[in-house]
Amino acid sequence: MSFGFDLDLLKTYAAVIDSGGFTKAAERVHLTQSTVSQQIKKLEGNLGTLLLRRDKSTGTIETTEAGELLLSYARRLLATAEEAAEVMRKPSAPRTVRLGVPEDFAGRRLIDLLTGFSAASPHIRLDTVSGWSAELRRLLDAREIDLALIKREPGDGPCIASWTEDLIWVESATHAAKTDPVPLAVFPVGCIYRDRAIRAIERNGRRWRIAYTSQGLMGVQAAVASGLGISLLPSDAVLPEHRKLNSSEGFDDQPASEIALIKGRGPLSPEVKSLGQFLRHSLDKQLSSSR
Repeated sequence: MSFGFDLDLLKTYAAVIDSGGFTKAAERVHLTQSTVSQQIKKLEGNLGTLLLRRDKSTGTIETTEAGELLLSYARRLLATAEEAAEVMRKPSAPRTVRLGVPEDFAGRRLIDLLTGFSAASPHIRLDTVSGWSAELRRLLDAREIDLALIKREPGDGPCIASWTEDLIWVESATHAAKTDPVPLAVFPVGCIYRDRAIRAIERNGRRWRIAYTSQGLMGVQAAVASGLGISLLPSDAVLPEHRKLNSSEGFDDQPASEIALIKGRGPLSPEVKSLGQFLRHSLDKQLSSSR
């Protein structure tokens, strides 16, 4: 017949031996003496062997050979149970979720977004890396990040969620640039805005040159505002210091690009799903309100 060890019975058994008798053991485990006796009998009955011998004349006890053997196991079982209880009482270590974001998506909007997630999910630690979309895709494939927000052509592959992004041609509001060749203030190679701008200008049979390149959005915005170049930017990146250009000036309207939330090939953990749901809900509100 199989049975499991009752930790309460083992605790009482160890207390009887450690205190040298049933009376003191009862005080230690906060039970009556009769209850202690019943628990020892129950333990012996479960095991089918005598564990303790009691000298009625002196009131002392001694362990049988089986009782001595059980005592060593009882102490280990009780210690393990206490260790497990202590671990469970401590708050668990936060689980890490790794997120990739576009270089030009950084700034106050992103900081507010990630701060909101950290406040709502203190059990999840968020590691964020910024990069261009091609690099973020590579990191996803290498399983170095779990989720990524990327800029891409609409519908370019599966995604968890996506949002359209209107693109606007802009130049300085105070320093008009010479447009032959068209001076471009752009992000590095691999950026969808750069590729779009160059292709659009070439389709119109015009020449272009790279007048300014920046890794960050603020650099491109400043270059346009100062008159260094013309750029194609998302509508929410257009500043008061910029002037929008139109088709009558040789800059045709561009189709919207897309911000997409994508994942790697593996299954998503509950923590990654939680971040994905938060981003989807928050960006739905944030991007729709900016239009």
